[in-house]
Amino acid sequence: MANKKIKVGIVGGTGYTGVELLRLLAVHPQVELAAITSRGEAGMPVADMFPSLRGYVDLVFTDPASANLGTCDVVFFATPHGVAMSQAKALLAAGVKVIDLAADFRLQDIAVFEKWYKLPHSCPDILKNAVYGIPELYRQQIKNAQVIGNPGCYPTTVILGLAPLLEQGLIDFSAPIVSDSKSGVSGAGRKAEIGTLFAEASDNLKAYGVAGHRHHPEIHAQLTQLADDKLDLIFVPHLIPMIRGMLSTIYVKLTPKGNSTDLQALYEKRYEQERFVDVLPAGSLPETRSVRGANNLRIALHKQADTGYLTLLVVQDNLVKGAAGQAVQNMNIMFGFDEAAGLEVVPLLP
Repeated sequence: MANKKIKVGIVGGTGYTGVELLRLLAVHPQVELAAITSRGEAGMPVADMFPSLRGYVDLVFTDPASANLGTCDVVFFATPHGVAMSQAKALLAAGVKVIDLAADFRLQDIAVFEKWYKLPHSCPDILKNAVYGIPELYRQQIKNAQVIGNPGCYPTTVILGLAPLLEQGLIDFSAPIVSDSKSGVSGAGRKAEIGTLFAEASDNLKAYGVAGHRHHPEIHAQLTQLADDKLDLIFVPHLIPMIRGMLSTIYVKLTPKGNSTDLQALYEKRYEQERFVDVLPAGSLPETRSVRGANNLRIALHKQADTGYLTLLVVQDNLVKGAAGQAVQNMNIMFGFDEAAGLEVVPLLP
């Protein structure tokens, strides 16, 4: 299907991940945008809501009830949790692939999903065959997938930051893995909420979800699978006063083998063929602005002298590699396109 244009639908096109999908897909050489749904904005031209898309997207928002999504090749769900699983069965029956940017297909343990998301899972049979969409780990499974659970933004930084160590068994699990993670306010979504008002979030820094965040079980499940062992995880997210950007500072205790391994070389080799993962020179301090607007994730390693600990610094744009960009990357793999198609975007600076 490498030379064929595919028809793409987006359910929930009015949020930040929705408009980010539109931005990337509008210039994708092998995509025809076929439908963008919104109950509240049905009939409104997309470019009226998002002037940045004027001249690129000429569709109007359609009501989900009247959108003919069954004629699409793939449908992205940029919706609240629970929406994709309510529509997945009908779409799959019509031969449509599904990429969900919410949590419906991220957690294989249904009891854990229902505990954290307070929703009954309506299609466990579909969940069983869904693939967790981190291309750098599950590329072969993604190629043949019908349903992708696109990872959360925080989990992408933590999982890709730790994967080389876990794959080689270099972390000492007698101490917990600690991730201190920070995100811009766009991670909270496009909604009116006091905590993300300019006067509330600007010139301010705060932790949230300290007692438990929904991304914790997702990260823990993936790390456990990679390690093939039990481990403890402390994950604390923070809100930082900027629009885009995410930085995770991750602390791990190394095994004796980990302490004697050239970890810089390990990471460079593990990710040398990965277009969107950049291992920075030893001792670097990655900045969120170095990935703004692009699908890149950058990693730097810092050994803590005489402690046996390693600190990892991982940055990404939470709306791109943390959401819509990774979803497009997954779509490219599913349809046999160049994995970087539509994603060769130079980060914005300043």
